[in-house]
Amino acid sequence: MSEARSGLPTWQTFALTAVAMLAFAANSLLCRLALHQTGIDPTSFGSIRLVSGAITLAVIVRLRSQRSAPVPADWLAASMLFAYVAFFSFAYLALSAGTGALILFGAVQLTMFSVGLRSGERFSPVAWAGLALAVAGLVYLLSPGVAAPPLLGAASMAVAGVAWGVYSLRGRGVADPLAATAGNFVRAVPFALVLSLLCAANVHADAAGACLAVASGALTSGIGYAIWYAALRKLSAMRASTVQLSVPLIAAFGGMLFLSEAITPRLAAASAAILGGIALVLTSRAQKPRP
Repeated sequence: MSEARSGLPTWQTFALTAVAMLAFAANSLLCRLALHQTGIDPTSFGSIRLVSGAITLAVIVRLRSQRSAPVPADWLAASMLFAYVAFFSFAYLALSAGTGALILFGAVQLTMFSVGLRSGERFSPVAWAGLALAVAGLVYLLSPGVAAPPLLGAASMAVAGVAWGVYSLRGRGVADPLAATAGNFVRAVPFALVLSLLCAANVHADAAGACLAVASGALTSGIGYAIWYAALRKLSAMRASTVQLSVPLIAAFGGMLFLSEAITPRLAAASAAILGGIALVLTSRAQKPRP
């Protein structure tokens, strides 16, 4: 039986998903570095990130040889993209990396999982076991640094997680992922500019922070999100939510590579649990939706 008929993602989908997760993790590292080691505020970082992503994607769509039908405007997706970028940036001013990641991806999981159940998706026992294993691995990895977080920071990160979950779900049926992502970024820019005007008294940015924001917007956000939208066409809500549990893990390894952090037995054990759980979910057979 072919992969498409058995409900399994294609190998192309696996590759696209892996690249998207790497982009998400790289984006997280860029954001943390900019907000904590350069002179840029979260409003400026988010605005530059969205504007640079919009410009990059618009140029790519304009220059590509393949012409497609116009993509309908999705203002809900655009507003969710803006909400994710804004609340994510502000939340990391008050939260530690471990606490923020746990709240963010917990909210993403709950959002996409709830929508999947509501839409009639049914999950096999293997998929349930894989989800539980991946969540347990993530909690095990992050628990040493988890403390009672500030209420405002925790609430902001939870909103960012819900917004990202909704944004991901909006991309599951798009015919042209690149054009759809470009349109979402372009429509999110006015929201960011309004926020910049409202926070004008506190806006500041140095060259290093601006460069990191441009890299985040053009590469790991703009192109990364277009790749993610392409992968979402073959992923169920549960699979799409579960694979994102790998992002904190990848970011942790990125921190070791670029920030000289030591590899610990805890990280190795958590890696096996998270990646093993994701493998179980991705290889489980899809079941027919409930009537």
